[in-house]
Amino acid sequence: MSERMVLIGATGLVGMSLIGEARNFTNVRLTALSRREAPLPSGARMEMIIADPANWPGAIADMKPDVLACALGTTWKLAGKDEQAFRAVDYGLVVQCAKAAAHAGTRQMVAVSSVGADANVKAFYLRVKGEMENALKKMDFARVDILRPGLLRGPRGGERRTGERIAMMASPVTDLMLHGQYRRFRSIKAEDVARAMLALAGEKAEGRFVHDNDGILRAPALTLAKRRIKPVHGALAD
Repeated sequence: MSERMVLIGATGLVGMSLIGEARNFTNVRLTALSRREAPLPSGARMEMIIADPANWPGAIADMKPDVLACALGTTWKLAGKDEQAFRAVDYGLVVQCAKAAAHAGTRQMVAVSSVGADANVKAFYLRVKGEMENALKKMDFARVDILRPGLLRGPRGGERRTGERIAMMASPVTDLMLHGQYRRFRSIKAEDVARAMLALAGEKAEGRFVHDNDGILRAPALTLAKRRIKPVHGALAD
């Protein structure tokens, strides 16, 4: 049985990776909501709806997906270095879309957050992500999956900050130094996060689940094997 998944945050690094990987997960029927058109990866198997973000909650309510997937997030620069503008996207829009899905009967929410997310910390970015997580966990979904990746690796282009670019270039070395409880801070490929989101779609166990880097990397093999879903080429590749 296929899962109807609606994706918000389609044009970002993880969102575009998810669109590309979806062709390898035949159990997922994907529709993406986007505020602008974007070139789709070769072989993409999905529908993209262009709409103003203010209309996304209504569109989600009309589509009544089985799963709402959120890879939505802005950057400090794109938000004009304004806390209110940043919060409006990374908390406000995410929560509005999630509420619409929950009220429409969507069973599962799968959302990308960040390693270190905590509503009680001083760091603004991590605090907003933690508040977003808490809001999703309280909603009327049967299952909520929160993914907390470390530094995302992938072709983000001009959106990357200078410090982030340096960190990404250094990640092959710094990752080797992160062990034990610090493994969760290692960098991770955006496509690995996308595969985990797709693999988790349709998981039957109810509850609230948080996945760090190791959990994200394990998810495709564990969930697909458990449900005896055979992915097409590449779905479990490194």
